[in-house]
Amino acid sequence: MPAHSSFDYAIIRVVPRVEREEFINAGVILYCLTHRFLSARVELDERRLLALAPDADVELLRSHLESIPRLCAGGKAAGPIGQLPQKERFHWLVAPRSTMLQTGPVHSGLCEEPAKALEHLMQRMVRPPSSS
Repeated sequence: MPAHSSFDYAIIRVVPRVEREEFINAGVILYCLTHRFLSARVELDERRLLALAPDADVELLRSHLESIPRLCAGGKAAGPIGQLPQKERFHWLVAPRSTMLQTGPVHSGLCEEPAKALEHLMQRMVRPPSSS
């Protein structure tokens, strides 16, 4: 059985009206040093967003959310931040912000496979509970 590795993660939040401090979870960023893994998944639930903010610019928010996985992947296509080492990119992505896109606190966990841990967190923390 493979050894467990520690990882850090943060939930990506959409805060349509920052002054109200209401948000919906829209993704997860996960960093695992041992596996040299930095990745993010995003899924914007448009119906939930519009329930909080009927006038939200969904396309603009979606565009900004889609940049997060690119920054995690790094490389020239991700601009200057994409050139930073993984650890620095993770810390830049999870730094506190007062904008419509924020991350929650950084938490830690253990996993054998970071990609599976990322999918588990998406299911548990981002997607609405199934009604089965």
